Amino acid sequence: MKARLWLPPLLVVLALLGLWQLAASSGFLADALGLEEFLVPSPSQIADVLWQDRSLIFDNAGTTLVEIVAGFGLALVCGLAVGVAFRSSDLVRRAGYPLVVASQTIPVIVIAPVLVVWFGYGIWPKLLIIALICFFPIAVNTLDGLRRTDPVAVKMMRSLDASRMGIFRRVEAPTALPGIFTGARIAAAVAVIGAVFGEWAGSDKGLGHLILQDNAQLMTARMFASVFVLSLIAIALYSLIGLLERAVVRWR
Repeated sequence: MKARLWLPPLLVVLALLGLWQLAASSGFLADALGLEEFLVPSPSQIADVLWQDRSLIFDNAGTTLVEIVAGFGLALVCGLAVGVAFRSSDLVRRAGYPLVVASQTIPVIVIAPVLVVWFGYGIWPKLLIIALICFFPIAVNTLDGLRRTDPVAVKMMRSLDASRMGIFRRVEAPTALPGIFTGARIAAAVAVIGAVFGEWAGSDKGLGHLILQDNAQLMTARMFASVFVLSLIAIALYSLIGLLERAVVRWR
């Protein structure tokens, strides 16, 4: 059963890599794009660079990973708090929800340099940018999950003289957990985007910084290698959240 789930996408990926390898190694891809062959590396060349420069790439990956995990954690705390606050008070929701939506209308690539000017070239601008990107899906899905609470179950808890916290802990929170995990998975998938934008705005280390350097030096193969590692980080974080959901939300 498990093989039926992962085998089809694996075969598709392998087929695409094979076509890419054939097109790049034959020069067809470079000719089609009108570029020099060294600007269009094949998967085997990217893998070779990934191995040769593994110390440099994974050292920068460690910096980016710390930023992603910390920024995601900040977004998770803020998103949960805002979602619960919006559910608890209609006045707070009506006043705050438009601001939450408006926060997503500001292009991250525009606000990133501003945060660097305000907070310097340390880790804080990166954390804030990642949190800004990840915050919205967590907050919105938390609110939607809480709204799915069965009103009959709430009335029953009140008839049993349950406190407001007891109702939240025993009825509302378990109902909202699937929505919370959905928002967390979406946030995990886009967290790397925030990290890269933050490092592009101002950084002396990280995969985003390394990509900028390689772009200036036309080291295309290592750029692809860095992008590959970024994708692995996002997939790993997404998968970990999925495993945690299976362990916590066992009734689904």
